[in-house]
Amino acid sequence: MNYCPQGYSPPKNLLQQRVILVTGAGDGIGRAVATGLASHGATVVLLGKTVKKLEAVYDEIMQAGGPMPGIYPMDLMGATLKDHEEMVAVLDKEYGKLDGVLHNAGILGERAPIEHHEVHVWRQVLQVNLTAPFVLTRACLEILYKSPDASVVFTGSTVGRKPRAYWGAYAVSKAGIEALSVILADETEFRGNLRVNSVNPGAVRTEMRRLAYPAEDRSQLLAPEQLVPTYLFLLGPDSKGVTGQQFDIR
Repeated sequence: MNYCPQGYSPPKNLLQQRVILVTGAGDGIGRAVATGLASHGATVVLLGKTVKKLEAVYDEIMQAGGPMPGIYPMDLMGATLKDHEEMVAVLDKEYGKLDGVLHNAGILGERAPIEHHEVHVWRQVLQVNLTAPFVLTRACLEILYKSPDASVVFTGSTVGRKPRAYWGAYAVSKAGIEALSVILADETEFRGNLRVNSVNPGAVRTEMRRLAYPAEDRSQLLAPEQLVPTYLFLLGPDSKGVTGQQFDIR
């Protein structure tokens, strides 16, 4: 389902006064969405493991005249619950609330049959793609509840909804994300101020896509910037009341 209204063109101040955390904000979809959110008034907290990349996004936002973003370096591979709780304490002290989270960070691992799948790679993929989003979301809920209109967006995948051969840990991790998203939406719907959805970005010109399909004609893929309106819709007030949904970008 394509859920972003056709021709959606939000006002420049759509996200004014909103604080939104973006994981994997250093490049690809994360970078494009982070700069797009900032251009519509959001204070974006950039989370990633490579400080140099985060600083480049920070500079891009500042040069474009956006609100001063935050930078929070974190390697989700080894981050503990305590690490996430310390991050939430910083966000609470700095901003007093959190209006949105985009779980964008992820790794591909390896494309291999189950009988040959490396166990350590399996664990790494499940940690970054599934366990880390669970722990981060769990830690952030208390400050998300402080927002009158909060949104959590998980990143799903076609192979998470319809698994197929050789996608191994990646497909399993994304199937878990889809389940986590629906469960959390169901558990929090009664609150009325938090919506939770998952988005399958589809075929996008990212480094992960290149690793998965090295022989593909990349000129036929969507650029990350083309996805921004969808994320503006989901993380902004126009999607209020939309929760527990699994959507595709085509």
